[in-house]
Amino acid sequence: MDRELTVMAVHAHPDDEVIGTGGILARHAAEGIRTVLVTCTNGEQGDGPGGVKPGEPGHDDAAVAERRLAELRESVAHLGIDHLELLGYRDSGMDGWTGNGHPDAFANIPVERAAARLAELMERYRPQVVVTYDEIGGYGHPDHIQAHRIAMAATETTGIPDKLYYTAVPRERIRQMFEFMRSSGMAPEDVELPDDFGTPDELITTAVDVSPYVEHKIKALRAHESQGENIFLLRMPADAQHQAFATEFFVRRISRVTAPDQEDDLFAGLRDVQS
Repeated sequence: MDRELTVMAVHAHPDDEVIGTGGILARHAAEGIRTVLVTCTNGEQGDGPGGVKPGEPGHDDAAVAERRLAELRESVAHLGIDHLELLGYRDSGMDGWTGNGHPDAFANIPVERAAARLAELMERYRPQVVVTYDEIGGYGHPDHIQAHRIAMAATETTGIPDKLYYTAVPRERIRQMFEFMRSSGMAPEDVELPDDFGTPDELITTAVDVSPYVEHKIKALRAHESQGENIFLLRMPADAQHQAFATEFFVRRISRVTAPDQEDDLFAGLRDVQS
């Protein structure tokens, strides 16, 4: 029996789905490919009303989580995602935050336990393509690293995905964006970009044109308005936003099918091969 073409994105928090994968999720949904978003935490460590940070007076974890999950559902609607699955773990907060020590924080959950829940979802949806973060979670966030770990473990135990990708932002693209921000006064002149920030360009295997879906991404990002202070891309001019959002990049980590070394499609080698 043929498997329905399916992509599953495994993300850590509400709003993570937009920047690196909003375009491919919107594009594949429009193509009739089933799209599944797995969000691992409820985002409790996000900003509260008025930008109140975790640990500050007035920060209500439960209220923040409720709002962020509502924003997530609005974002999902803008992107046309078919299925949203919430693992419901507690947000661990940024590396070094007090929230890292909470026993229920996602980063402190045994990998095998959380991976078993994700494996159940892989068994249910049987995705040919899974997208998640690299070993350092893109930038070292504990929850991103944990999402990577459980995605890799569930992929190994189920053997279901034919291809697995890491989200990526090429270093040269980051350098260009940083220079634009500095020239526009959005970044201080005395701040230097670390040389190792981003993914080395030579490791990028896949660049997907999602330019027809830029407005979908922008609307989805705006849905996460409670975290707007932290989303600098929303403050960029429209032409710069389009340039930043029009292509999504990935590193292909696993492929059990024959595909080109350099791809422009996550489903390369799969569209005509269903099993």
